[in-house]
Amino acid sequence: MHATQPTVIINDTTLRDGEQSAGVAFTADEKLAIASGLAAMGVQELEIGIPAMGEEERDVMQAIAGLNLSSRLMAWCRMNEHDLDAVKGINVDLVDLSIPSSDQQIAGKLGQDRQWVLAQVSRMVSAGVDAGFDICVGCEDSSRADMDFLTQLAQTAQRAGASRIRFADTVGIMEPFVMLDKIRRLRSACDLHIEMHAHDDYGLATANTLAAVLGGATHINTTVNGLGERAGNAPLEECVLALKNLHGIDSDVDTYQMAAISALVARASGRHVSWNKSIVGEGVFTHEAGIHVDGLIKDQRNYQGLDPLQLGRHHQLVLGKHSGSQGLIRAYQDIGIELLSWQVPLLLTQLRILVTRTKRAPLASELMDLYMALDARLAASDAGATQEGRVCQLHPIAS
Repeated sequence: MHATQPTVIINDTTLRDGEQSAGVAFTADEKLAIASGLAAMGVQELEIGIPAMGEEERDVMQAIAGLNLSSRLMAWCRMNEHDLDAVKGINVDLVDLSIPSSDQQIAGKLGQDRQWVLAQVSRMVSAGVDAGFDICVGCEDSSRADMDFLTQLAQTAQRAGASRIRFADTVGIMEPFVMLDKIRRLRSACDLHIEMHAHDDYGLATANTLAAVLGGATHINTTVNGLGERAGNAPLEECVLALKNLHGIDSDVDTYQMAAISALVARASGRHVSWNKSIVGEGVFTHEAGIHVDGLIKDQRNYQGLDPLQLGRHHQLVLGKHSGSQGLIRAYQDIGIELLSWQVPLLLTQLRILVTRTKRAPLASELMDLYMALDARLAASDAGATQEGRVCQLHPIAS
């Protein structure tokens, strides 16, 4: 654990980049509910949409603004006059003006050069500030940008009046060690707030986000359940708890509400949360293996890396193929049966047969059936032994 560090600002983009996940389309009511839920749990900023998409999108964004939430609201725009005009009249606090920063996208997407980008940044940031917005310059494809040019872009944005720059790992190719170095370089080159926007193509979005914060990033983009384009973005739940528990950096987000917002976004997006999804998965505090269950019964800290109480949850012990004696004894105690020592190995054998066949933990009724079947076999065995004894008495073996 590290000493407590300054609070990092969460800018959640579930309603923008999260909805850009293929096949996801939130209704207006769902967007309002998600925005309200995120604000209620203390998320400080929300990126709520793309005004240039049209009147319907702008109406929903304005409806969210009309909720008067505690969160600051951001709109995402391309760095051009059309998109900046589209956001005017929507009561948002921040505008992300996004522009490619890598040579690949500057030439291959825009058909322009670096000097054109710098001129566009200078002109459009000034226009955005004059329109009354707090401006964040979104550097698309930062991870493939030349760092000297990226720092030049940041300095240009700062001179034009921007307050923040967004380092966007647009294609998800960063890894934490390089990420740390890049943010440190950017931090030393400008006085802007730095926001990290990570994608999860290599499963490193959370790790890259943590590295960015350690390197000097002041803001991070997240989405609930890691929703987002392709493999998704850095999950809100992972970033909040990892920053707090592993680095002592508190984002002031109420983790007790994680399960509820996760379920809401899962329903609205139609994207099921995996049973073993970190933090919010149904099974992440469920234990079966005998050595783990025994250790947890003795002291939960033996096998606890994340305290479920932080989420208003609890450890759950279940029976399965890998259960041991203590788990079985405890399960039978829960249904009012104290097992004798000789019964435990026999019932474990029958339990493993059952769960291999059913592919799930046994029901209480099935545990009772196993117990009764064992009792019946014992009774039959005793009866057989008694009958054999009687036969031996009637027909003694000749010496």
